[in-house]
Amino acid sequence: MPLVQANGITICYEERGQGDPLLLVMGLGGQLIDWPPEFVDALVARGFRVIQFDNRDIGLSTEFSWEPPNRRAMLGNLVRPRDLDVGYRLTDMAADAVGLLDALNIDEAHVVGMSMGGMIAQTMAIEHPRRVLSLTSIMSNTGDRRNGGINPKVMVSILRAPKVSRTEAPEHNTEMYSLWAGSSWDRQTHLERNRVAVDRSFRPQGVERQTAAIAASPDRTEALGQITVPTLVVHGLEDKLVVPSGGTATAAAVTHSRLLVFPDMGHDLPRTRDAEICDAIRVNADRVATDSTTASEVSVVG
Repeated sequence: MPLVQANGITICYEERGQGDPLLLVMGLGGQLIDWPPEFVDALVARGFRVIQFDNRDIGLSTEFSWEPPNRRAMLGNLVRPRDLDVGYRLTDMAADAVGLLDALNIDEAHVVGMSMGGMIAQTMAIEHPRRVLSLTSIMSNTGDRRNGGINPKVMVSILRAPKVSRTEAPEHNTEMYSLWAGSSWDRQTHLERNRVAVDRSFRPQGVERQTAAIAASPDRTEALGQITVPTLVVHGLEDKLVVPSGGTATAAAVTHSRLLVFPDMGHDLPRTRDAEICDAIRVNADRVATDSTTASEVSVVG
């Protein structure tokens, strides 16, 4: 996979398709290969040039070395904010993504982010508005600490989770993922794909540093009100890692956004919903050409 220098770091990326540039921003601890291939295929089929990349500290992009705060302090900060000593924040990760666009000579792109990637995508639209054509925020939140938090039982499981070796990681990661995945999630498929991901890269401290970056970043609610690009918000009612109020709050913060809710979706991208989500991303992107602004809309898909 190609590497580029962007925003002072090395970023590993991959491109597929031709047409309108669309940047996929992965969530916490996720690598570019963690985007389901069927989902990427569906976007390519809808006329997008899809760009996937490894965020800093994950995959084959630059690894950092600063010591993150302990897990309890980081998760506690997601509930009650206070100053954390961290080496980077979401604003730096958004600058990485913009730097990647620079390296690829892309002036502006449609941006789709999942979970932490949604937070990064939102930050791109806030801080680099001329680079973002449309925004899609999937299973994410505004960072306001009141909405889109972690289910309390899941929080306890995360706090109690042991550190594991590279060999143990695929089984452990799959078991943890089962706590917040939706009813359409397939355990065996996830396990097999996680084995591939761990074989490619295993950076547990990178995940902790990314968690610290989220915890140390400010509430985006007020700034989200300044976004004028077409915005789609997608969330699942079964999500226990970022509970559904995160999506509701995001859609409420962005004027003229559309909120698309799926009852059988947790904190995952179910294959049963690929077509509907990718259709909605295409429609949202096409609003740029038509300059269509409508009242905010909520769609709950059965």
